[in-house]
Amino acid sequence: MDHDALLNLATDLGYGLLESGAEIYRVEESILRLLHAYGIQQADPFVIPNCIIVSFTTPAGEVRTQVRRMPSHGTDVDLLERYNDLCRHLCQDPPPLPEAREKLAAIGRTRRVYTLPLLLSAYFVATGFFCLLFGGTLRDALCAGLCGLAIGLALTAMTHLGANLFFKSMLGAALSALLALSLVSLGLGQHYQLIIIGALMALVPGIMFTNAIRDVMAGDMVAGITKIADSLLVGVAIALGTAFALGLARLLGGGVL
Repeated sequence: MDHDALLNLATDLGYGLLESGAEIYRVEESILRLLHAYGIQQADPFVIPNCIIVSFTTPAGEVRTQVRRMPSHGTDVDLLERYNDLCRHLCQDPPPLPEAREKLAAIGRTRRVYTLPLLLSAYFVATGFFCLLFGGTLRDALCAGLCGLAIGLALTAMTHLGANLFFKSMLGAALSALLALSLVSLGLGQHYQLIIIGALMALVPGIMFTNAIRDVMAGDMVAGITKIADSLLVGVAIALGTAFALGLARLLGGGVL
């Protein structure tokens, strides 16, 4: 058994799961099950939102450890399901390590990459329907969709510039609120509050907060509290961006306020 190769395999699998948005307990359990499937009895994976530590003791008594840092990432449900399915197959019928490594690498090579027009279309449709959900008219939904386009463009540009999630959320909220007020002032929209609320739903960290609660309930307090703090900071960023836009409009004498 090449224990260095096994360590790399387990760490890369955990990295892929965490990068695609998996809960902390799912990542740790997947690593642990994989190591057990390959004959490792004593293993201690430790995962927090921005770091993975995999450590185990070989049958000969040697300790192997690897640390990987996790950069900022989003959520990819399709990729998460593929990594999760691979882990199940590797644990049920463990293949030779080179074959397992190739199957893991194949997932990374064939991951879906969505084009910018497709992403912007998703922002447009999602924010428009959220506006309708909150009681907006069709005109409001159209305006909310345009605000969603502005958010998508702002997030894409800020990501290329290397900005963090706080500033991306604040800029997206400010731009969408300013655009909503402008569209209502031009007579295209009717209710700027509903337009803004519908557009801001594209920024609300719902999955992040849900996973944080699940981590806390699973006993991963450090990871759960960290994610809750991240969610609250994103909420503050959204509030600051929106407040800036509304304050600026009021200062300039916006007629819709």
